[in-house]
Amino acid sequence: MNSNLRKLRDTGQRVWLDHITRELLTSGRLASYISTFSVTGLTSNPTLFEQAIGSSDAYDAIIHECAAYGLSLEDIFFKLALRDLKQAADLFRPIFLASDGVDGWVSLEVSPLLANDAVSTNKAAARLHADAACPNLLVKIPGTLEGIASIEQSIFDGIPINVTLLFSREQYVAAAEAYLRGIERRIAGGLDPKVRSVASLFVSRWDVAVREQISPQFQNRLGITMAMRTYAAYRELLASPRWLRLAAAGAWPQRLLWASTGSKDKAVATTLYVEALITPDTINTIPEKTLLEFANHGAVAGALPVDGGFSEAVLEEFRREGVDVEALAAKLQRDGVAAFVTSWSALLARIAEKRAHHSLNIPQALS
Repeated sequence: MNSNLRKLRDTGQRVWLDHITRELLTSGRLASYISTFSVTGLTSNPTLFEQAIGSSDAYDAIIHECAAYGLSLEDIFFKLALRDLKQAADLFRPIFLASDGVDGWVSLEVSPLLANDAVSTNKAAARLHADAACPNLLVKIPGTLEGIASIEQSIFDGIPINVTLLFSREQYVAAAEAYLRGIERRIAGGLDPKVRSVASLFVSRWDVAVREQISPQFQNRLGITMAMRTYAAYRELLASPRWLRLAAAGAWPQRLLWASTGSKDKAVATTLYVEALITPDTINTIPEKTLLEFANHGAVAGALPVDGGFSEAVLEEFRREGVDVEALAAKLQRDGVAAFVTSWSALLARIAEKRAHHSLNIPQALS
């Protein structure tokens, strides 16, 4: 095992890969990352799939086959995505079983067009969960106001959920409380409280958003600061009487996941956020390039303070720089949904283009 990734694992943090392509699977590269880099899970999103399908002909035959069956563009996409993710899930299955479901997960997002429709999101999550029939697949639901209601219902329904597009402590707490409510309802209804979930906090987009309005000494500090204060809330929740009652009843904790942890500033190390966010009982979902950089050059130092450290004082400095943190958190979430909608539209357009350019006589199984 790579020494840098072994040291990271020894801290109690787990690494998931923020990447998915057919070539990643068929080349054996993902299997190598699992064995060599101790990667224990994988996430996807509409942007990653749009890039994967648009840049490769590996999906063309199954697009043609699905078209012959008269499937809609969305149904074709979910066929493609589930094929890849179920293959990845099979690679992670030994980890999933050995860890009793703590690790070994893959994630697939519901349509971002549903981000402001709780009822439709819940129906879509239930359908994806049923269609996948895969014990180690998390359904991703954005932590919007409407998404929070769907998260609670999905957890009550027993669907493992990855809450995505969280940017602030307050957004995280809302997602965590939705998870708790779902578990509490299951216990009240005599149902098994063991439903897995992760809450994904996006980090680097904070620093991109404020880059042009802050002084140089504040560059690339806001995302880490927001992560620190969110980690403090995570630890507070796990120590709360409310959670301890649920844990005593057999519930599993919703783990905090660091997302968007590839540096987008060429002036700093690619591994900036990975090195800064080393914390036990969390997950870091890392882009492939950043994973390779950390394997070669990464450093494992001290963990984040459980009380948030100096995060509140640092935030005051940003406020003096003119950053309205609360308003920006809401904007980042809206922008995140909008970006996924854009990728979703481009993804479906790419599938439509490929469907139109293929004849209808190539036999191919849908497995």
